Amino acid sequence: MENKQHPATQVPGPASGTLMTKEYVQMVGQMAYIWGWPLVNMGNRSIAFSKLPAPGLIGGVLPAAFNGVCMLSDYVSPDQRAVACPNQDVAYGFGVSQLDQDAIVVQVPDFGDRFWVYALYDQRTDEISSLGKAYGTKPGFYLVVGPHWKGETPQGITDVIHSSTDMMLAIPRVFMDDTAEDRAAIQPLVNQISFYPLAKFTGEMQIVDWKKAPIYPAPGSSSGSAETKWVVPETFFDLLPAVMKNVPPLPGEEALYGWINSVLDAAAKDPQVAATLKETAIATEKEMFGKFQQWQYNGRPASNGWNSTVNNARWGTDYLNRATTGKTNIFENLPEETKYLYRDLDGQGAQMHGKNLYRITFAKGQLPPVNGFWSLTLYNEHHFFNDNPLKRYSLGTKNKTLKYNADDSLTLYAGATSPGADKESNWLPAPDGTFSFFMRSYWPDQAILDGTWKAPQVELVK
Repeated sequence: MENKQHPATQVPGPASGTLMTKEYVQMVGQMAYIWGWPLVNMGNRSIAFSKLPAPGLIGGVLPAAFNGVCMLSDYVSPDQRAVACPNQDVAYGFGVSQLDQDAIVVQVPDFGDRFWVYALYDQRTDEISSLGKAYGTKPGFYLVVGPHWKGETPQGITDVIHSSTDMMLAIPRVFMDDTAEDRAAIQPLVNQISFYPLAKFTGEMQIVDWKKAPIYPAPGSSSGSAETKWVVPETFFDLLPAVMKNVPPLPGEEALYGWINSVLDAAAKDPQVAATLKETAIATEKEMFGKFQQWQYNGRPASNGWNSTVNNARWGTDYLNRATTGKTNIFENLPEETKYLYRDLDGQGAQMHGKNLYRITFAKGQLPPVNGFWSLTLYNEHHFFNDNPLKRYSLGTKNKTLKYNADDSLTLYAGATSPGADKESNWLPAPDGTFSFFMRSYWPDQAILDGTWKAPQVELVK
């Protein structure tokens, strides 16, 4: 007799009406919170930016735009709290677009030898673009389209970038030395960086004097010294159904979507299930995401006490690292664009604190091997800059006054108290409290990517 194989029937979660215990709802709810936290974070940013009448500066410090971009003309202010772990090496831009409304034109001026990169992200926080110095991108006009784009590409567009979601977030970064001369030199380039709907495309470079960008009040959700609370656990599961509808599943995620949606459907019919989901979100934020703020839970060990993510901005189904990075420093570049190393602990395994003095020494010829630039940034407990009289928050390629040792090694210092007048050019002022280090290598050599080059240990001096 012939054996007939019946195709497996994919059931999207439990059959409707199945009784769900509180423990089961908690289990699915916790997974849904980890999976969906970065996507809700991105969605709430889009909602906030959609209320802006035009590109401008929120609170006078954060560049923001909807269906466009706004550029800074200098380093980001230490007062901004909308994005944790900013750097002080580039002139930033920032903007959110909804590609279901129109495709977006991206202007790329001729940056010459200057390092630059335009990081474009979908709602999953995956980077969707390859625009920058590292890619040999030519000046011109580029078009970003959503998953349902059916339009014609007009003449004059160099290339088309496809986003997997209708939401797209853009963060241009252009390297700038810490000198008055370079601040002046960068302005004509920054003013040529513009994103706008295809309907406004003329084929000519559109210039904007970003120093004259309007200023808008900061949102009421600002959370003081910590990052703006873009994800509120009490309302997370109210927002998640719309996010899941707007962000189609990746191949292989269909069952996960069905699993989560079955509980969301139950919550819509049963107030007790809805209450359990809310309680689960609050508990997961407190008990799990609180720990994610520690660098030891972000990525994996990368030698000498440093940690690093491996597939940053290319998360796929790596929900754990997508969530931890979303909590700590949500907008990372792809590894080929930037390698990130970070730590909270010194070489003895103790939390770094401003009451102590620390040093990091790069041996002769052992600075981070990069084609772009490198920097070491010091952050306070909330992953923001420690305000200080020197107005110094990072050291690296941008600094022209670093002093090298007699053997051509370079030693950098960190602590709340100056290491001495002769070492002050190499000093990162720390808060009178805990702090962390964050090392960036833009356009890294292969030695950084494969771990051949190792960042030096952090030594406790006193």
